[in-house]
Amino acid sequence: MMMKECSIEKFSADCPSRLLFDQIADKWSMMILAVLAKEPLRFNAIKRGLEGITQKALTQTLRKLERNGIIARHVIATSPVAVEYEITPLGRTLIEPFKALYAWTNDKMPEVEAARAAFDARMGEKV
Repeated sequence: MMMKECSIEKFSADCPSRLLFDQIADKWSMMILAVLAKEPLRFNAIKRGLEGITQKALTQTLRKLERNGIIARHVIATSPVAVEYEITPLGRTLIEPFKALYAWTNDKMPEVEAARAAFDARMGEKV
């Protein structure tokens, strides 16, 4: 299968990297990887670490990450059977970029909040 050439300047609708970017850069994927960064965890432990995520959203995101080789799912032969998730070596390569993005978010939050307030004030004047 020939992969379509894509560039950072143009995200074509059929660009394979666009779909992957969408799948790994959404909020739940990034948060799941952050929760799993220290150690493998079971489903409910991941859910407890992500306030507000639904069971459906967590299940869908875990499947997406597993399909892309970012996390691995392991069945544990206990009674009852349990499932544990861990970050794969490929997934571990995302930890540093995500940490950098998180650091940027924390560092720039005051500027973002000021921009939001200024925007809201401008929009309030137009109503």
